Amino acid sequence: MMRALYSGVAGLKNHQTRMDVIGNNIANVNTYGFKTSRVTFQDMLSQTIAGAAKPEESRGGVNPKQVGLGMTIASIDKIFTQGSLQTTGNQTDLAISGDGFFVIADGDKKYYTRSGTFGLDKDGSMVNPSNGLKVQGWMARRGENGEMVVNPSGSTEDLIVPIYGKIDARETNNIKYKCNLDSRTNIVPPNATAKMRASAGITTNIDVYDSQGKAHRLTMLFWKTGFNQWSASAAVTDSMGQVTLDVLPGAGQANQANPSSRINLKFSPDGKLVSVGDESSADELNQGKLSVKANYRVPGDPTVRSIELNLGKAGVLEGITQFASQTTTKAVEQDGYNMGYLESFNVDNSGKITGVYTNGTKQFIGQVAMAVFTNPQGLTANGENLFEVSNNSGLPNVGPASEAGRGKVVAGTLEMSNVDLSDQFTDMIVTQRGFQANSKSITTSDQMLQELLTLKR
Repeated sequence: MMRALYSGVAGLKNHQTRMDVIGNNIANVNTYGFKTSRVTFQDMLSQTIAGAAKPEESRGGVNPKQVGLGMTIASIDKIFTQGSLQTTGNQTDLAISGDGFFVIADGDKKYYTRSGTFGLDKDGSMVNPSNGLKVQGWMARRGENGEMVVNPSGSTEDLIVPIYGKIDARETNNIKYKCNLDSRTNIVPPNATAKMRASAGITTNIDVYDSQGKAHRLTMLFWKTGFNQWSASAAVTDSMGQVTLDVLPGAGQANQANPSSRINLKFSPDGKLVSVGDESSADELNQGKLSVKANYRVPGDPTVRSIELNLGKAGVLEGITQFASQTTTKAVEQDGYNMGYLESFNVDNSGKITGVYTNGTKQFIGQVAMAVFTNPQGLTANGENLFEVSNNSGLPNVGPASEAGRGKVVAGTLEMSNVDLSDQFTDMIVTQRGFQANSKSITTSDQMLQELLTLKR
């Protein structure tokens, strides 16, 4: 009977622990990023009254006689199923769709969380506002080709979004031209005046920027000079002297200076641009990318500035074409801009942060890091929705989102708790009944002991 008492006590104690876990789950039903827990039981040691006997010739085998000594907790497991995503509209709120954890740091100490309730502090650092821990990732730096890139194979660092920070002015180095020159356009005679060429030609305009971010209007004039042949000239507002156009040499070719502001374009009978050449030199490019360099000077700067004009590829329907349809040729893209201030930013599914500036440009700022574990259930919970590495979780595999099994980042949303109240209430009923049954075994054993004590009377 004493065994029954202690078995009942073990049942009461462990069912109370299960009720504690259920209560914690229900309490966190609206906690962002919370993962529900479950309790599993197992029996304890059993007392063997008689061991098993093997079969003999005259009789069969005998099973062992054992009395259980109660139960204990086998495990308390975290269930890392996906929680539903709730839209908040706050761009710094991040959710993970799939596996993985955000990485946040307290100095050199790293923690991991599914709760993406982030914000910016006064220095622009992306942090968890409730505890000030800093979100980890990789800041973008300018690469060899001038573009902003990150190195996700390197160590993580604090992410900083410099709201209202400046972006330097960038000089225009490249312009792309596209679309069509109407082959039905009238031919302009060689001795035509500049006014006649302007009236019969096609003019395109685009603003370009010098090294200080000052805008200048670049004007290109195209006029037809013969069958499948056109000429072009350029002018830049506020420029000093003549704007010269010089064909860029191809691979292995030497370049001769072209003092003229004109170039010649040739098209194939089927409307493809096949070559571009200088008017005053023998330079002609008829393969690969057909580019021309526009050279100009601005007042107060003795340096000759150059802009590469990309007109298309030889023999390819790309860039400028010549068909019997309306003229639509224009400069569609240039890479310069004036100084600007960061006014907003957005985060894409791979965790890349892109800044939007007042000058209309967008620039890569950084990327949010994400970690996955071989055994996420082995992580140690530290409160505040934080986990840390344990001996059985495995080391974190840190990298960009949407790669190597990591989930994608969804900005402007938060992951809700994955607690299912219907399951929790059902478990609560079962736990309550288990607790009652164990308490009944204790009271019944006590009554039996009382009967035993009355035998003396």
